[in-house]
Amino acid sequence: MPPLLTQVARLSDGMPLVATITANPGVPVSSKQQQEAKDILRSLTHQSPGRMSIVSGDNVYYYMVRDSLCYLTMTESSYPKRMAFQYLDEVADAILSELVSEFKNDWRTQVDQTARPFRFIHYDPIIQRKQRDYRDARNGAGGGKLQEDLSEIQTIMRKNIDEILNRGEKLDHVSNISSELQQKSKDFKWGAKKLTWQARMQQYGPMVAGSSIVMLVLYLKFFL
Repeated sequence: MPPLLTQVARLSDGMPLVATITANPGVPVSSKQQQEAKDILRSLTHQSPGRMSIVSGDNVYYYMVRDSLCYLTMTESSYPKRMAFQYLDEVADAILSELVSEFKNDWRTQVDQTARPFRFIHYDPIIQRKQRDYRDARNGAGGGKLQEDLSEIQTIMRKNIDEILNRGEKLDHVSNISSELQQKSKDFKWGAKKLTWQARMQQYGPMVAGSSIVMLVLYLKFFL
């Protein structure tokens, strides 16, 4: 099953620029899911984590941020995480390439100043082609790179949709929490090293002191 929903939005305000939904009668995309995707995009800021997976029932939203644009997709929970992010990477490459081709060096201004949602909806066929490439979760495009990225993907934050939306939690706040935990981890490691050093001093300190006294007495006896 390919990614079911894909959206590209402006990071500064979450305005959707292009979106596509996979036509699949067996797994339709509901209006509730489309609204959740919009809410996630609107909750992002420049301080939000660069990549994240967000669980919602039997589905997972994945997003990544690049060049002040946010790329989001929704898949079934069984879809491999590394393939979902590889898919987003390729969508981002294709969209940015198309923007540069159409607007040259002015593409950032075009994105920043557009006031009409889905202004770049004509890029929809590009995303649909990428979705077809990732229809089979066992194969997918860029298989070699998927394995190279596996260790990086494992570190990406995973949150529940209720934590993000129902509690009104901002994703930049999630990022701050992550940073605090990392700092506390560093503090803990330093504290552990300090305690280990103190324990070794208590264990071997008397022996070192005794040896020093003996050496001093021998020096005084034979050399003075």
